[in-house]
Amino acid sequence: MTYVVTENCIKCKYMDCVEVCPVDCFYEGENFLVIHPDECIDCGVCEPECPAEAIKPDTEPGLDSWLQLNAKFASSWPNITQKKESPADAKAFDGVPGKLAMLSPEPGEGD
Repeated sequence: MTYVVTENCIKCKYMDCVEVCPVDCFYEGENFLVIHPDECIDCGVCEPECPAEAIKPDTEPGLDSWLQLNAKFASSWPNITQKKESPADAKAFDGVPGKLAMLSPEPGEGD
């Protein structure tokens, strides 16, 4: 089992999860975070820290595509281990459906 970041993180990117991860398995995109599935130790401390409730265990049904997306971007985006400021409009996007089309494939800054 691993944890995956799902659609509601897109354009929210709160980053509360990053600072509690004991193994630094988060990677930063321009407007989204991902968890590297091979680095995640399944501790679950990140899940309750996410204000957008975007982190889920991969055992939940229907998350296969999100697991694949997390793995894909974790291999090319920079590692992030410290919380940064969320986007100014994060609250406006929290809970908005259909955000996958807004996902930028561009990397973030990382640490």
